[in-house]
Amino acid sequence: MHKKLPTIALATLTTFGAMCAMAPAVAQVAGTATAVVESTTIATGWSVKKTLMGKTIYNDADKKVGTVEDLIISPDKNVSYVIVGAGGFVGIDRHDVAIPVTQIQNHSGKLVLSGATKESIKAMPEFVYAH
Repeated sequence: MHKKLPTIALATLTTFGAMCAMAPAVAQVAGTATAVVESTTIATGWSVKKTLMGKTIYNDADKKVGTVEDLIISPDKNVSYVIVGAGGFVGIDRHDVAIPVTQIQNHSGKLVLSGATKESIKAMPEFVYAH
């Protein structure tokens, strides 16, 4: 009897594995069924992490005025504010400010905030996340 248990367990796991491989995985999310996609599938779109996060913001004189630290998405699913790290050195004495996304232009891959200076950004009120 003890010798058959591992064989039965192995057969059960093999059968279960085969069944899982044949059927797509499904997860319940808020009352609706959603198919789970394999991690080998390539996601389409663009990456915020690779294209915006940590990116330097310049003024019209090509001087660095801040760094993109976060994005605020409005309820209508559009980016409404860019959170910019202001002042400080290596994160020390830095505070974040919210700048409307409409004030920042993309000039050939470079983010530009016209008329800004490090001092004007640092003088803005600190952004505080809602709880």
